Amino acid sequence: MSEYDYEELGLVAGLEIHQQLDTATKLFCDSPTTLREPEEADREFTRYLHPTKSELGELDEAALEESRVDREFTYLAYDTTCLVEEDDEPPKRLDEEALAVALQIADLLDVSVVDQAHVMRKLVIDGSNTSGFQRTLLLGQDGEIETEEGPVSIVDLLLEEESAQRVEETDDGVVYSLDRLGIPLVEIGTGPDIRSPAQAREAAERIGTLLRSTGSVKRGLGTIRQDVNVSIAEGARVEIKGVQDLQGIEDIVRNEVGRQTELVAIADELAARDAAVGEPREVTDLFADTDSGVIRGALEDGGAVTAVPLYGFDGLVGREIQPDRRLGTELSDHAKRHGAGGIFHTDELPAYGVTEAEVDALREAVGAGPDDAVAIVAADPETAELAIEAAAERAADAIEGVPEETRDANEDGTTRYLRPLPGAARMYPETDVPPVEPDPSEVETPELLDEKTDRYVDDFGLDPGLAEQIAFGQRFPLFETAVERGIDPTLAATTLASTTTELRRNGVAIERVADEQFLGVLDLVESGDLAKEGVGEVLSEIAADPTLSADEAVEAAGLAGVDRETVREAVSEVVDRNADQVAEEGMGAFSGLMGEAMGALRGKADGEVVSEVLREEIGKRS
Repeated sequence: MSEYDYEELGLVAGLEIHQQLDTATKLFCDSPTTLREPEEADREFTRYLHPTKSELGELDEAALEESRVDREFTYLAYDTTCLVEEDDEPPKRLDEEALAVALQIADLLDVSVVDQAHVMRKLVIDGSNTSGFQRTLLLGQDGEIETEEGPVSIVDLLLEEESAQRVEETDDGVVYSLDRLGIPLVEIGTGPDIRSPAQAREAAERIGTLLRSTGSVKRGLGTIRQDVNVSIAEGARVEIKGVQDLQGIEDIVRNEVGRQTELVAIADELAARDAAVGEPREVTDLFADTDSGVIRGALEDGGAVTAVPLYGFDGLVGREIQPDRRLGTELSDHAKRHGAGGIFHTDELPAYGVTEAEVDALREAVGAGPDDAVAIVAADPETAELAIEAAAERAADAIEGVPEETRDANEDGTTRYLRPLPGAARMYPETDVPPVEPDPSEVETPELLDEKTDRYVDDFGLDPGLAEQIAFGQRFPLFETAVERGIDPTLAATTLASTTTELRRNGVAIERVADEQFLGVLDLVESGDLAKEGVGEVLSEIAADPTLSADEAVEAAGLAGVDRETVREAVSEVVDRNADQVAEEGMGAFSGLMGEAMGALRGKADGEVVSEVLREEIGKRS
């Protein structure tokens, strides 16, 4: 993988971290924050969204482009969906639990909290909000975190509502689920202080650790998202949305630096060639007898072929600017935004059934010479016209250099065009929610996870590895609750960290086990009514049927406790079956027989009791 001299290139990067809060209810209504399966929806409705002017009479460029793509938005609603989520009644007051958690985060980030926070509406027209806007409020500014390469400033901390969850794309538009809409979310924006991909990753990791220290943030895929802003000295600011993991951040920054570096080099070459973009035109007749399946399919459906000459672009449209992505891919991304399947261009033709004779005729028809390139689109007439114009505009931007834009993160660390950068005309006051006066003194500073690990070792005698596993895990609040009610710390930590991990690897849906059910199972072990060896089996029963209580799950698993005499009977049978081995090895046979004895009892008896009885029985026979 290529590495760059980031200082020489003038790399500047910043992060926007979006983290869902684990609160009981949503930010502006009393609906729960639990995600649902789309199949559980009991109704749906459809909306069309359109851009509107701001109070200053301005239209946001990103919203305007989105509106050019005619789409229908379908929303799945549930028995837990409220009228606020459906945009059929005004929002309620700001959720107090969410505000308290956000203030704890402000404390950890050393953010200066505002005296009065006003809710704003942020224009959103991709359909992910039924209202066409997202409610957000600025909670604090001027914080800082430390990294090995120096401090990174925290420019702002916002508390806002999560968007609806995209379920699928259809021929008519997008289907969204309203279960996620309105979940409290903090957005943390850093300053442009990051100077390397490694520092970007470290800053995100540090912020993530601080967020988890509250014990009140949601965990799992999709609950935290990172956006990255990247530019180099000769490039432009590009916002990259939806980076899912820490390694992804490092790859994204590195690849974006490479993309901008290549685009700058292409712009220099185009300037030297005095390049220009010609006028798009229709060239359908040239492909009347084509063997290209893509083009022939479009024409058979009444479609058209449009083309644009790219003077001076020969060899550059096919130039790689990211791994397996070229300048032509950029043009294609813009064409796809208008419904086309993509583009063909002469740097890759003849191919895909397009013959050399058709390429020669195409060049002649649009006036392209040997130093020029041509891009074409085959689609229905309206789409073909819009798509080739979009590709032509992107080609014109290539002459200027790197365009400012919003891009979407791909899983392989590359990015693709999403929309223009949003402008300042997308924010305006929310008049239905009164301002709040946040008081940082009302919340306690959360204990950092490193400090928590050390305390678990010192106070509870946990092994350092187990202490770190439980402290950095999702269930540390449950662990502390268990210890407070008298459950052995090692038992609680092992169950909540190691046992759950093993069960999950074995396909058990352990996330279906509620906190009270965990505590109930641990209580049974503590009271001697369940052997700790049977914990995994009981939790598996609850995961299979979450309506079971801990006692009922023990009965379902057939693990009701046994007395010492029953243990002795089972152990004695094991020793009798292995009498020759016991006579020959004596206590040396213990290890092998212990596993057999535990298997015979199926977790009904505590291992220490079984061990003690087994030693006694071996002693009698040796």
